[in-house]
Amino acid sequence: MTTEQGALAHLDGVRKSFGAVHALAGVDLRVDAGECVGLVGHNGAGKSTLMNVLSGTLAPDEGTIAIGGTDQGQHYSVTAAHGSGVRCVFQELSLCPNLTVAENARIMHPHLSGLRWRREAGGLISNELDRIFPDHGISANAIVSDLPLTQRQMVEIARAFTVTDQPARLVILDEPTSSLDAVVAGQLLEFVRRFAEEGGSTILISHLLGEILDTADRIVVMRDGLVVTADRADAFTRGSLVAAMGHFAENDVELAETGRDRSGLPLRVRTQLREGETINLSAHEGEIVGLAGLAGQGQTEMLMRVFDGARGGADVSGTVAVVAGDRQNDGVFKLWSINKNISIGSLGEMLQRQLIDGGAETKLGSTWKDRLAIQTPDMDNPILSLSGGNQQKALFARALGSKADIILMDDPKRGVDVGTKHEVYGLIRHEADAGRTFLWYTTETDELEHCDHVYVFREGTIVADLPRDQVTEERVLHASFREDT
Repeated sequence: MTTEQGALAHLDGVRKSFGAVHALAGVDLRVDAGECVGLVGHNGAGKSTLMNVLSGTLAPDEGTIAIGGTDQGQHYSVTAAHGSGVRCVFQELSLCPNLTVAENARIMHPHLSGLRWRREAGGLISNELDRIFPDHGISANAIVSDLPLTQRQMVEIARAFTVTDQPARLVILDEPTSSLDAVVAGQLLEFVRRFAEEGGSTILISHLLGEILDTADRIVVMRDGLVVTADRADAFTRGSLVAAMGHFAENDVELAETGRDRSGLPLRVRTQLREGETINLSAHEGEIVGLAGLAGQGQTEMLMRVFDGARGGADVSGTVAVVAGDRQNDGVFKLWSINKNISIGSLGEMLQRQLIDGGAETKLGSTWKDRLAIQTPDMDNPILSLSGGNQQKALFARALGSKADIILMDDPKRGVDVGTKHEVYGLIRHEADAGRTFLWYTTETDELEHCDHVYVFREGTIVADLPRDQVTEERVLHASFREDT
């Protein structure tokens, strides 16, 4: 069987169900050679499931998959996909944490052997990192678990584009910039365009609609397991994309109260100066404090200082909860249900005679399922049954459903759809107005608009404290780089 002329990959009538959940309800998708296809939709729309089918990780219940005009039949697999030049950067990173960067590269290319295979694999991944991310600073001999999340994501991306015996013809990028700062994300998106110009194809999945509009040649919108519209990228606006996804256009009314002076309210957090530091971090009751700058410049470490309180060199007044950005390593309890992942943050309020009140636990889960639109038929399902974005919603529910006075958010919007983002922004503003304090590290510059003031980090220290009316992308980037570079 052959497909239409020019189609590198063609999926026809693809269906996939998980029990009662119909993840894909008959999807048609075409990707041409030399094309970047943007794939958008809300959490649970079926995007990642579709990409798992295309990459051979999941077998469809119905439908056909053709690569290069050839029907792949019933035995399409990861090995077959790789042999056809299909690679995938999954939303949940797949690197082996106990291996080096070079050893992880070799997993993609098992034919590398002999006494020099480590050197060959190291050169392979280093060259690709250089090509995509100039000045990346990642050693091929580094143990992956020792790398920050940003660099792990960079390695995962570079590995997908490495070429030895098999070409990379189609690379699927599922939320590839979710933990990258604006500069590094820009390097990747520029490379994606170069890759297309050289004849390579990509599928770019992102909830950052500006990335999709600026990078993709064509945009496909999914909703409820179906493709609902597809057209040239220049036929869409941000508003029409949001509408096609099934959300009303964003409402920024909540910004009106942002930036109020709360310095007269009780101080909740103040850090103690260390060697080389000249600016304290402070946060008052009801403040939303942003942490900005290039990724890996000390923002997460600052949040951990606050979490550790006096031991970390911070004066903290109140209880603390954390929304982790690296949900697989620091967020979800993988063997627990969705309900239990949420209720673990509120166990103190659920104890009755030293036992957990099951009714209260169920009520808490149900409340937050409705408030954040967590896509599941049963909150007692395993947490890993959810899409990545819905797992992140559960982490928000854990923190916001607790009684914590201070909420630490470590770049928490990874893989979260635009509609939910704006619902969460409203929740954060509402909770801040009720007296909660938020410390919010984000790699998305637009999110800084929701903060009362913003600290910019560089080389592990705070280099600027910007009031809300001075927070612009230009100011943040200017502060992020040394003046002598």
